[in-house]
Amino acid sequence: MNVTFKGGAINLRGKQLQTGDMFGDFKVAKTDLSQLTLGDTSGVRVFLTVPSLDTPTCDTEVRTFNQRAVELPGVSVVAVSMDLPFAQKRWCGAGNIDNIIVASDYKERAFSEATGTYIEELGLLTRAVFVVDSSGKVVYVEYVPEVTDQPNYDAALEAAKNAK
Repeated sequence: MNVTFKGGAINLRGKQLQTGDMFGDFKVAKTDLSQLTLGDTSGVRVFLTVPSLDTPTCDTEVRTFNQRAVELPGVSVVAVSMDLPFAQKRWCGAGNIDNIIVASDYKERAFSEATGTYIEELGLLTRAVFVVDSSGKVVYVEYVPEVTDQPNYDAALEAAKNAK
């Protein structure tokens, strides 16, 4: 997988997923510091990874998914970054982010290892979108080729709508 950050090649650590793979378990911290694992989620899920909520591109992406989540009744959306839960909580409050779950991989890095999204050079997560069906199978994957670009919102949302 060739991914760049501001045009420069980066190395991703972890198992990069493909459509048809089973989504691996993970532990992340929610904004209240409680733990979230794959087993705590069910049904169709959309998982986003972003470098930092406090950047224009990530801010736009998470706000867009928060707004468009209402198009996905019964589908949960989880946005994961390396931002500390305290910063995530402030950002969510300031942005009225209430249709999705925001979580941090700062402690365990289990999410980034399970999804192949850890950028070795930066200690951050690359921009990616995973749609997982109710059986835990990955039905859509997008590792955005240039980290500073937006994902394909329509394709991800369509995959979530069609997932069972």
